[in-house]
Amino acid sequence: MNNENMSDNKRREFLKASALVAGGVMLNQFAFAGGHSSTDDTIKIALIGCGDRGTGAAFQALSTKANLKLVAMADAFEDRLNSSYEKLAERFKDKVDVPQDRRFVGFDGYAKAIALADVVLLVTPPGFRPMHFEEAVKQGKHVFMEKPVAVDSPGVRKVLAAAELAKQKKLNVVVGLQRRYQTNYRETIKRIQDGAIGDIVGGQVYWNSGGVWVKKREPNQTEMEYQMRNWYYFNWLCGDHIVEQHVHNIDIANWVKNAYPVSVQGTGSRAWRTGKDYGEIYDNHAVELTYADGSVIYSQCRHYEGTANRVDETFQGTKGRTYLSAGHNGVLWDHKGKEIFSHNTKGNANPYQTEHDELFDAITKGQYKFWDAERAAKSCFTAIIGRYATYSGQVIKWDEALKADNNLMPDRLAWDASPKVLPDANGLYPIPTPGKTKVV
Repeated sequence: MNNENMSDNKRREFLKASALVAGGVMLNQFAFAGGHSSTDDTIKIALIGCGDRGTGAAFQALSTKANLKLVAMADAFEDRLNSSYEKLAERFKDKVDVPQDRRFVGFDGYAKAIALADVVLLVTPPGFRPMHFEEAVKQGKHVFMEKPVAVDSPGVRKVLAAAELAKQKKLNVVVGLQRRYQTNYRETIKRIQDGAIGDIVGGQVYWNSGGVWVKKREPNQTEMEYQMRNWYYFNWLCGDHIVEQHVHNIDIANWVKNAYPVSVQGTGSRAWRTGKDYGEIYDNHAVELTYADGSVIYSQCRHYEGTANRVDETFQGTKGRTYLSAGHNGVLWDHKGKEIFSHNTKGNANPYQTEHDELFDAITKGQYKFWDAERAAKSCFTAIIGRYATYSGQVIKWDEALKADNNLMPDRLAWDASPKVLPDANGLYPIPTPGKTKVV
């Protein structure tokens, strides 16, 4: 048997073994229906969430060197699914095989799509991520999922439990905190953790920008549909921009510290985005992340138009300091200002593509290499308790907040169901008030 055939057999056995529960019992026949065939080395993928980011994730997966085929798609909205399908089918004609009966529309289509694949891409609004990830792991599938992975304490607990089960089943899980897959971050932080600038005693992380899109309310929309379409501005779907965007920078703080904060305090408000189109979220947050060794990382994010933008990270150590940015070199200096290390980003791979390249390379080779879910859940929770701190004005302790029973999800998922946060007679949503709002 030549090496190529050996590799194919190893891949098939790996995918088959990954569909077993930890005790060695095969999942029921339906759960593995459409799974990896013992006579076909094609890796079947399903896309759950067909918006722009979901379409982008599928594009990147299908652009890898692996032998992939998109076989199922699911989205709450038919128009988004059809638009995504058309774009992907046009670009990847031979790799997209999703007939009408494998396009699932509605709140419950995700489980049916997951059942048809070996690997699933979870790219819906983040409020749905815990239940989708839980289902994917239950069915024994490898996973790529976008950040953030949860928006509240119960969701984080669900992801952590599923992450542990994924480890037992040896399911590869990659999370879209793409700086973890970016060369300048990897090279610079490796040197930091090897002691190049000593112990990290402080730092600052930022995501300051002009904000994102807004979806106007359309005639005849139910409240559920409006919030789903305008999902960025509702916490049960987005988690606020400190969670949805700033989690990238907060994750870098935790990576550099190689730890998670024990408590968080801070302040925030709605200063610029004050109209009814902006739901319930804040437009600025400033928090302090306190770690067990007493060090404090300062975190700031805001969405103001016409102000200075800043999206980067800087840290101070006992022997020097560092500057990190997605679009620039990673740099280390000693305390006298002498440059210790500078990574040249010329020729660096696109980290969004690298995530998928490395995931599918591992699956193709039958390797278990990626268990991102646990650390992603903890960095997302760091951002979540930052929101708890700014909304309440209280010092939030990690261990206490993780136990909180503050589920933001609606009691029922249907187009005629009501989310938990509703507008008043003027169309304005209740806004958290520090000193009055209780979040934990």
